[in-house]
Amino acid sequence: MARDLYEAARDAMGKCHAPYSKFPVGAAIRADDGRIYAGANIEVIAYPEGWCAETTAISHMVMGGGRRIEEVAVIAEKMDACTPCGGCRQRLAEFAGPDTPIHLCDQNGVIKTVTMGELLPYAFDTEVLK
Repeated sequence: MARDLYEAARDAMGKCHAPYSKFPVGAAIRADDGRIYAGANIEVIAYPEGWCAETTAISHMVMGGGRRIEEVAVIAEKMDACTPCGGCRQRLAEFAGPDTPIHLCDQNGVIKTVTMGELLPYAFDTEVLK
């Protein structure tokens, strides 16, 4: 089932704008509405400003009507099993549960799956703020 997420992340990576880092990344989210939302990293001249692939995918999900992340795939052109950065881990945790699968990919597909809780065991708990 993660193959479609991998393909969406890979295709998104091909659309990245990374002229400064030269480190293309793609991410894809399967949301609670069943749809897949993808994103790529986008850099600007005020490097390291810009946004990560996961942030772009989350933005597409929210704007498309999705509210919860059910599953994620991440791929980088120059690194196998690239994990989301620290900031993106917290962003993902905002919309995902600790058991949400995060698929780490290489150029051929998913090579490792971890949970959101494994990536960010002490995420800020949004329930505390309610």
